Amino acid sequence: MGQNYDAATNVVDNQNLLEELGLSTDSLVQEIGVDDDVDDALRDALDEQLAEPLLDEDEQEVVDAVLLWFREGEDDLTEALMDALTTLEEDGVVWLMTPRPGRDGAVAPVEIQDAATDAGLHVTSSAGVSADWSATRLVHRKSWS
Repeated sequence: MGQNYDAATNVVDNQNLLEELGLSTDSLVQEIGVDDDVDDALRDALDEQLAEPLLDEDEQEVVDAVLLWFREGEDDLTEALMDALTTLEEDGVVWLMTPRPGRDGAVAPVEIQDAATDAGLHVTSSAGVSADWSATRLVHRKSWS
């Protein structure tokens, strides 16, 4: 996917952000794992484009997408993904935001793959939406019955 970063914000240009994340203006998005190091420009851009503000992790409303900020050394990634699923629509998406490789807190791709599988999710793609954070798209695995 494209990486058209705005140098002033370090975020993919606002017109393409929702498209890059597969969201629409009426998507309801919840954030989990917000801390001082998250990409505030990305969060602000989402807030500007979405009809509803980003929901915090304490909300119990059913959402279309979850933005899960996770760093190596935090709690178990599988558990964090399972927690992210509690409010997610059945056909919703989890965007796992991890520090880019080489940065403090970076998460190895194999760890993401293993945790996703254990949580019943499938890694489908990535998005270039931040200079400092990797965005990995996770969806429910389809049942083959």
